Order: sequence, then structure tokens, then C-alpha cells
Amino acid sequence: MTQIHQANQDQVQLWNGHTGHAWVDMQGVLDQLFTPMERRLMQEAAALRPSTVLDVGCGTGAVTLALARGLGGQAQCTGADISQPMIEAAQARAARAETPASFVLADAQTHDFGQARFDLIVSRLGVMFFDDPVRAFGNLRQAAVKGAALRFIAWRGPEENPFMTAGERAVAHLLPALAPRPADRPGQFGLASRERIISLLQQSGWQDVEVAPLDLACAIPEADLVPYLSMLGPVGPILPNESEARRREIVGLMRAACEPYVHGGEVRINAACWLASARNPGA
Repeated sequence: MTQIHQANQDQVQLWNGHTGHAWVDMQGVLDQLFTPMERRLMQEAAALRPSTVLDVGCGTGAVTLALARGLGGQAQCTGADISQPMIEAAQARAARAETPASFVLADAQTHDFGQARFDLIVSRLGVMFFDDPVRAFGNLRQAAVKGAALRFIAWRGPEENPFMTAGERAVAHLLPALAPRPADRPGQFGLASRERIISLLQQSGWQDVEVAPLDLACAIPEADLVPYLSMLGPVGPILPNESEARRREIVGLMRAACEPYVHGGEVRINAACWLASARNPGA
């Protein structure tokens, strides 16, 4: 099942190009880095005991598959993403693990998921990329049963997540084409403002909106740091176009900028996030 609408085209191109393929290549590292977020969403889901779950911006499927396993096969779990390479990777993972989860290539902002279908909608860092978030959250609400729960994790601002921009800040003077990552625009920090999240959810019809700070200790092996810096973020798509000497210089500067986060063979960071919760009006 596929449905990619003309809306959100910048994100469609981004996640179906270099960035999407890089996330597939780095899925093991990213899943390890974000394991604490996955666990928190699992705790939320276990308390709610849903029967039908939608994972928005599911990427390569880690959370969707964890929910399918963790809920003991009692819930139908569906992951949705606009990235074809990531959805294909998720489908392959599900097949290898023989886990009963399904995946759909779709822009959650516009896709018709079917009326009143899901009683829990979750996302791990997957709802910050909509170019019309009110429309997106409204569309998700249309896919939810009355009384359904919404739970998602989104990044707070870059000033509270300095590791996430340390590398690019260190090489900005060398890469004038480096894309900025402004808050309140589609991207990693698109939902950095608590007040904005509350407003967007209320405008799209969700009730009982709560947005609480969530700080999680995350880590990856030190050996994965250079691949992480080289392939992901706004620098990743630029590096292949640089000379070998230039790439070495850029990667070296980024690696040096991240040295304060390296401890005992690990890269350790505090992930400063929001945990948002809301309820679809009704029963």
C-alpha cells in the first residue's frame, strides 16, 4: 500500500535520497542510540493495552517491531513512513524476525489510514517533519478511534542537545552550503517549543494535551562515532561531493568537536526531548 501526496515534497525527497539510505545503513547504530526512547514508548503502550497501533515516521521499524513483540501479539501494529528505502528495510526486518507487523509507505499528513482505526498512535522522533502539522495531526486523529491515545517523543531545542549540532558547527566555515536547522520548521527541531506542540495538537482537535520534558541517557560505541558523523545530519549528503583530503579535514574537525562526549569507549549524550500525550475526543 502506498500513497505519497504532493505535500511535504522537500521531506519526501530528503528521506528517499541520501538521508533515507544513510539511515538504513546506520539503523543498528541509531536503534542503539535511541533505545531509551523505544523503552519509554513501550512503557506507555503497555499501560494503555491497545489493540491497534500506528507508529508514525517509523523509519526502519524498530519501535513498530518492539511494540508487536512487547504487546504479546495482542495488538495489530502498523508503521508508516515517507521513505521507501526505510520502509523496505522495515519490511525485511519483520520478515526475518517473523514478527507480525505491517508497514505502509505513506505521508501521514495526507494518507487515508481508514476511519476510526487505531486506539494508540505513537512516534519516536517522527512527527517533526510535517510542512502542515495541524493538517497532519488532524489527519492522524481521523484515523483514531474515539478516546484513542497519542504518545510521541520529539527533540527539544539544539541549545539543549549540543551533541546533535556539534559536528556541523565545527565545519560550518568550510561548508557554506550547509543547510540550517531552524526551530519551528520541518526538521529535527521542528517541535522544539512546548507551547507550539500544545497549540498544534489543540488546533487539530486533540484533547487532554500534556507535554512534559523527557531527558534520557543515550550512548553508542566510540567506534560508531565517525560513521555517524560522516553519514547523518546535514553534512552527510555533502561529504561525497568533496575531495578525499577535504573529507578527512571535515570529519576530523567534527570528530574533535565531539570529543567531550566520549567516555570509556562510548559516546554518551543526554537526549533532551518532549514526551507529548493527548486523547482523541469521545469515549
